[in-house]
Amino acid sequence: MTAKSLYSYIDSPLGRLIVRGDGQFVTGLFMPHHKGWRGPDDTWQLTDELFASIREQLTEYFAGERQVFTVPLKLAGTAFQRTVWRELMQIPFGATITYAQLAQRIGQPAASRAVGHANGRNPISILVPCHRVIGANGKLTGYAGGIDRKQWLLDWERRALSVQCGNSGHGRGILTSACGASSL
Repeated sequence: MTAKSLYSYIDSPLGRLIVRGDGQFVTGLFMPHHKGWRGPDDTWQLTDELFASIREQLTEYFAGERQVFTVPLKLAGTAFQRTVWRELMQIPFGATITYAQLAQRIGQPAASRAVGHANGRNPISILVPCHRVIGANGKLTGYAGGIDRKQWLLDWERRALSVQCGNSGHGRGILTSACGASSL
């Protein structure tokens, strides 16, 4: 028996997001024109009620009032992909790491490309923060929601931290985290 696919729309500063779930777990969060995703099909059921919690948490995130999400997630992918995605959730709000650092963190330091590939297949944008992974040279690399949205999310998190920490600076260090402390 196939699990039912439920969905709802959530308006955000990035455009209208589509959240997908099965009634118990969030299974997807997609941006407008999300690379590799076609959108809901005729078998999906539109419902707002079941997504009230994620809608509230995303509203708080975009208001600068939330850094960690607590809605239940179901990560559907290969064992390797799920390992990468779980590690993404350990990257602090406002921080960035490189693909090589992410590969090291999962115990596979030679797997930077595979990590990048898994990162690009993350079905739950923002909540599983694949936008926090950047190239070894500090440059932004691929993002299924679009590089402009990746840049927006990183800038937004840094601005939110600046306000929370009382700073006016906009540090762009690779391993910055909450209030200027180093991570990793």
